[in-house]
Amino acid sequence: MDGGGRQSGEVYQEARAEVMSVSAVILTLNEERNIVECIGALREWCDDIVVYDSFSSDRTVELANELGARVFQRRFDNYAAQRNAALREIEYPNKWVLMVDADERWGKELGERILEFIKSSDDGVGIVHFQRCDMFMGKWLKHNIGAGTWSGRLLRLDRVEVRRDINEEYHTTGEKVYMRAVRFVHYPFSNGINYWFTRHNRYSDMEAARLLAERGEGMRWRDLLHGEPVERRKAMKQLFYRLPGRPVLLFGWLYFVKLGFLDGRAGFHYTVLRCIYEYMIVLKMQERRERER
Repeated sequence: MDGGGRQSGEVYQEARAEVMSVSAVILTLNEERNIVECIGALREWCDDIVVYDSFSSDRTVELANELGARVFQRRFDNYAAQRNAALREIEYPNKWVLMVDADERWGKELGERILEFIKSSDDGVGIVHFQRCDMFMGKWLKHNIGAGTWSGRLLRLDRVEVRRDINEEYHTTGEKVYMRAVRFVHYPFSNGINYWFTRHNRYSDMEAARLLAERGEGMRWRDLLHGEPVERRKAMKQLFYRLPGRPVLLFGWLYFVKLGFLDGRAGFHYTVLRCIYEYMIVLKMQERRERER
């Protein structure tokens, strides 16, 4: 592990008198604005919290230490590698791990549902998917891109591998479960609009490279029509990235078809931001293709 693994808070005991049923892992890089609330929400129901940091230059590590989290650090290369390292290079007292981002809140109600599920779940389950509440301008965006998206987050350590360096994919040898009726809360703008642009500028670099690398893959028509939610979304993205004028199409899809206009001013501005991000990807893909000629 680059820089060496670092533990903090109470000394971690390999032999624990009480075995918890789930551990939470938070990936961080300069998340001092989020880390306290993120850990605080998890503390209401989760006793083993790991902060997997990419050598933050702010107070993220200091605050995580003060809150009793176990802290490890690794140089960031890509998201799949970072999450796989967090799963493989750290010892956990549990077979279940919850993957969390610092700008998310996994509160007590959701945590209790997770614990109930773990106690009663079939041993063949490998991954559990959740939906989210995206918050913007003090409003839950009920009709935008995140409302219907499923994210695999609760993982069996021995049954999951993360692939794809951006917008990661979780592959499991076990069964897939979709937990309905409860959502985690996501604050994508908690660090401000400027930070959102900075982060998505980096994301668009990675996404453009990845999409060009995947351009030789065939369309997954069967998944588009009959796949599970995650497979169907991947197939829809494959189709979408073959269409011209994607930023304009995305606006029409999100704002009118998905009823984003019902989210009011916040819905309009968020839709525009998503289309700007898409346009960044389009331009960067074009730039890369021209360089390859």
